[in-house]
Amino acid sequence: MATLMKSPRWFFYGMILPVVLLSAGWGGGIWWLWASAAPNDAVGSKIRLTIPDGTPMQVIGTELEASGVIRSSLALRIWLQWLGLKEGNSKALQAGTYDFTTDRPLSEIVTQMQTGQPLETRFTIPEGWSIAQMANYFEQQGFFPAKDFIAAANNRNIISERKWLPSDTPSLEGFLFPDTYQLAQAEIKPERVIEIMLDQFEQVALPLYQENQKNSGKIALSLKDWVTLSSIVEKESVLDQERAVIAGVFTQRLKRNMRLEADPTVEYGLGIKQTPEKPLTLAQVRTPSPYNTYVNQGLPPGAIASPSLKSLKAVLEPDRTEYLFFVARYDGSHVFSRTLSEHEKAQNEIGDRVKKQSEKPTPKN
Repeated sequence: MATLMKSPRWFFYGMILPVVLLSAGWGGGIWWLWASAAPNDAVGSKIRLTIPDGTPMQVIGTELEASGVIRSSLALRIWLQWLGLKEGNSKALQAGTYDFTTDRPLSEIVTQMQTGQPLETRFTIPEGWSIAQMANYFEQQGFFPAKDFIAAANNRNIISERKWLPSDTPSLEGFLFPDTYQLAQAEIKPERVIEIMLDQFEQVALPLYQENQKNSGKIALSLKDWVTLSSIVEKESVLDQERAVIAGVFTQRLKRNMRLEADPTVEYGLGIKQTPEKPLTLAQVRTPSPYNTYVNQGLPPGAIASPSLKSLKAVLEPDRTEYLFFVARYDGSHVFSRTLSEHEKAQNEIGDRVKKQSEKPTPKN
């Protein structure tokens, strides 16, 4: 680990900054020499501190000062500004779990959090993410290449090792539970990340299905189909209060041998994302794909995302509804309809509203 005296850059900044402060008055220079020094000149005690992902640097400084790692969060802010480090800079303070000691000056603490490896790394997988999204996230975080994670998630050996996993599932899509995880830096490998996410699914989600089948057997869905339908509900739902209604609509359509006609399945099969301004085209909806529920009857061959616990529960306890259709308002809510004519009317009204909104002139500054 570089120290202030061993690094020419740290030596330069460490000497010049007090001079600048001294030019503003001896009091400022003396304060800086005190504020940037180690909290304890003797053998320092060890302090373990976890910095979550996305923590603002100002909050990090407050935590470091409150924990006794540095003397002054203000001095830290001055130091980071002097180095030109801002929020989002790849060389700024990194999240993770660190072991600090109180006998190190401010400059060395910054160096540790810039270039030193944290003991543990935290990462969060949001609900509704697909394996592809996870893979891109891990690559962006510098964990490992996206292709390595995708390859591991499609490894049949991993699937066969877990006896509870459906043998006919095409991949681990849907079974990698969305949550916040923490791993030792040395363990950040695709296989290990997948292992702890499967463990979480087994501990949190799987018992729900097993208990439902044991006590009521209300749904005639296999484990794979439960996760698959839950993933579609997850991608269609924004408001929690609508999850069970949406699950009820899909349950009714399945019972009546109606195609699910869920847009997210088309998006997943084509690897695209529609927007209010650029919805799915008729050609895209008609494009053959195993996942396209406009073309194919029943459920797709596997999940399209990692469903939340709320969506998993909604599929186990769907609303008893007469609704067979719904269309998104693009504000998170949906219009539910019982008949095709009602549904088409709602689609046209929402389409006209979106069109008018897009035609509004941009306000001039």
